[in-house]
Amino acid sequence: MEMDKTSPLAEEQAESNNAREADLPVTEESSEGTSHGEALKSTSIIGGSTVIVLLIRMLRTKALALLLGPGGVGLEAIYDSVVSLWRTAVDLGISSSGVRQIASAVGSGSQEVIAITIFTLRRTCLVLGTIGAIALFFARELMSRLAFGNVEHASDIGLLSVILLFGALAGGQQALLQGMRRIGDLAKMNVLGALVGAVVSIPIVYVWGAKGIPVYMVLVAGAAEFFAWTYARRVRPEPVKIPLRQVAKEAGSLLRLGVVFLSSALMGVGALFLLRVFVTRQEGISGAGQFQAANALAWIYVGIVLQAMGTDFYPRLTAVADDNRRCNRLVNEQAEISILLALPGVLATLALAPWVILIFYSHKFDQAAEILCWQIAGMLLRVGSWPMGIIIVAKGRAAALFWTELASHSFYVVLGWVGLRLFGLPGTGMAFLGLYIFHWCLMYAVVRRISGFALSPANIRLSILGITAAALTFCVRQMLAEPWATIIGCTLAFATGLYSIRALVRLVGADKINQYLQKPGLAFLAKPFLRSTD
Repeated sequence: MEMDKTSPLAEEQAESNNAREADLPVTEESSEGTSHGEALKSTSIIGGSTVIVLLIRMLRTKALALLLGPGGVGLEAIYDSVVSLWRTAVDLGISSSGVRQIASAVGSGSQEVIAITIFTLRRTCLVLGTIGAIALFFARELMSRLAFGNVEHASDIGLLSVILLFGALAGGQQALLQGMRRIGDLAKMNVLGALVGAVVSIPIVYVWGAKGIPVYMVLVAGAAEFFAWTYARRVRPEPVKIPLRQVAKEAGSLLRLGVVFLSSALMGVGALFLLRVFVTRQEGISGAGQFQAANALAWIYVGIVLQAMGTDFYPRLTAVADDNRRCNRLVNEQAEISILLALPGVLATLALAPWVILIFYSHKFDQAAEILCWQIAGMLLRVGSWPMGIIIVAKGRAAALFWTELASHSFYVVLGWVGLRLFGLPGTGMAFLGLYIFHWCLMYAVVRRISGFALSPANIRLSILGITAAALTFCVRQMLAEPWATIIGCTLAFATGLYSIRALVRLVGADKINQYLQKPGLAFLAKPFLRSTD
């Protein structure tokens, strides 16, 4: 199942690893010290901007939920699944491989190489986006039958096909900005895109109702492409003569590397699409809205933690991927930080599940709370398995990545179908928890074989604490009536949060935590707890 070491992809991965190792700065994790500080620092910087985007989207989601109800939210979710599935296939992993290619070109210092790479990336995205938009337009009736069981929504899906062109172009521009390390521009672009999405979507839905959903989805995608183009056009490569043969070679390299990223993303989107179809067929559009509400909220807090840490953790792990001892130590330290940061939020969401649904959506989403409880319990295991999974990617084990993802997503689809048949909508949440029990065990077995990974004693203790606290909070929420379910659950979440902050202070130090939190302006939140540990 290992990738052929003589393949072009393996050679490119090796060259990329060597380049990173040569340029690796002297940091805590590159010595015999720990990487806890670096992990927390990246979270504080990147997470701050992500929170702003999520707050804007939260207000938009609340407004649309009140205007559309579960049926409208479910309809939007189905449309989004169709577009996401096609966009993932059309992208061919270019949005991910493009980052690597641009960064490698910049590192070469050659203006000709930079110009060729930028030109090839933009043209490739234009071609793929155009092909994808035309293909979805002609397949609109087929997709309507697959998603809804009829052709009533075919014209709307035909309109949505334009999003594939906008999305491909925006993805290429984002890859360019990230590869050039223009992180500030990326942050501004994302915030502006979220803001425009709220400003455009709410008035359209207020006037046209559910019929306006495809219209605002297209307008929001167009606005995202406009902002991406506005910031990307500031990158002006030197005018050089670009041979067609060189462009073809660069495009081949982009596509070859992109397929590795494509397979994983496509399976994830496809699994979610199938589950939404199952729910729609059995529970109707309203049931799809309930499922969508729970699924979206389950990812909010944990998603912030993983996205913030992933931006920095992946390249750091790649730099030491050939040294199993250092690689395993880095994963254990990252897992420890991940669990400490995620555990209080997971417990708080469990304790407040009905209120979270009410705040983000409305009282009509009465079944979403139970689904959310099962899913958020699974999220704790997701946090634990995530750093282990990065070992597979960092080591370039393409075959191992493909088969583990295929096994996990297939298991999820089958378990989701069975759970839906036996338990109704709550069965989809049970399937999510079952998925990550399976995924954690699978990841541990695979990375133990690849790198000899084993959980550190600190992580074993922390995992036992986290699972016990989550199980207790879950039982309280399911078995007790209000207000005791909320009161006891919040008490457990608060106690766990206090423990996590004290543990972080011991690992990193109060001064460094204050320094990291100052950048996104969040220091005031932790001051009372930091003082109590002095």
